[in-house]
Amino acid sequence: MSTPLRYVVVGPSHTSCILLDASLADLPALANGRRTVIVTDATVRRLHGHALPDWPVVEIGVGEGIKTLATFEHVARALVEADVDRSTLVVGVGGGVVCDVTGFVASTLLRGMSCGLVPTTLVAQVDAAVGGKNGVNLDGFKNLIGTVTQSEFVLYDHAVLATLPPREVSCGIAEVIKTAAVGEAALFADLEASLEAVLACDRGAVARVVEGAVRAKMRLVAQDERDRGQRRLLNFGHTLGHAVEKVHGMSHGEAVGLGMVAACRISVRRGLLPAAEGKRLERLIARAGLPASCPPGRWPALAAAMGHDKKWLSGRPLGVLLGAIGEGVVTEIDPGEWREVCP
Repeated sequence: MSTPLRYVVVGPSHTSCILLDASLADLPALANGRRTVIVTDATVRRLHGHALPDWPVVEIGVGEGIKTLATFEHVARALVEADVDRSTLVVGVGGGVVCDVTGFVASTLLRGMSCGLVPTTLVAQVDAAVGGKNGVNLDGFKNLIGTVTQSEFVLYDHAVLATLPPREVSCGIAEVIKTAAVGEAALFADLEASLEAVLACDRGAVARVVEGAVRAKMRLVAQDERDRGQRRLLNFGHTLGHAVEKVHGMSHGEAVGLGMVAACRISVRRGLLPAAEGKRLERLIARAGLPASCPPGRWPALAAAMGHDKKWLSGRPLGVLLGAIGEGVVTEIDPGEWREVCP
């Protein structure tokens, strides 16, 4: 096994080992002789199957549209038919959908199985694979059914990102910007300085910003695993973003980028954030190649989608604004405010 940078996150539900700048070749050592089943999708299997251990594979479809209870059932049935037991290790290798579905199945099947994740997209590396949240969508509403259970390990092989199309890299950068904007000003400045290298998937630049984003996120998770307090900061851009994703069919990263721009504008209008700092965020999002505006019309549908957002609390529409670059603020945001600033 190589010697990747690793650290351990101890949460109420589980202890998770994060292995940064590792390799797919490290998987057998992590399995440590256990029977192991891989969950992946057709694209990842085609691109990276040759580098994976010779373990049984459960394959799912591709795209956010298959992140459903039907896919959960497909994976669960396939594992049962493979005669797994509670000593079996389940490893999800893929993007956010694979990581979310695999984590959800492993946390519930047989009332809990060991799970490892190998995120193969930038979005998954900095968001979906870390923090223990998992689940599926319901009627197009994001992540309404799921659990919070830390995986046993998350393995990062940055070499796999070289196969991503540019649009997918941009979507991943949106999640890095989100994490930096609410809690890591130094990471935000690093992105401003090295964005072109990250967009080009320069391994050193990618490894550095991914490590910064993961460490920042896991600090919040260690304080608030169940999303009752500070972890809510990581929802920056997601209140409007999830609605845009559902109504307009945008990718997650693109929709979150729009959501961040809108939240930033509300922050400036309320006097929380200096206008110059708001422009910094908008410029970085534009440089990342993320859309600058939402498709026109359909505001009633967007408002209705936000009304189903799971981040509401006791009927209060909570959202995240900025007090400064690197400082998020959880507060009530009336739906009408979103309409006034929707990019």
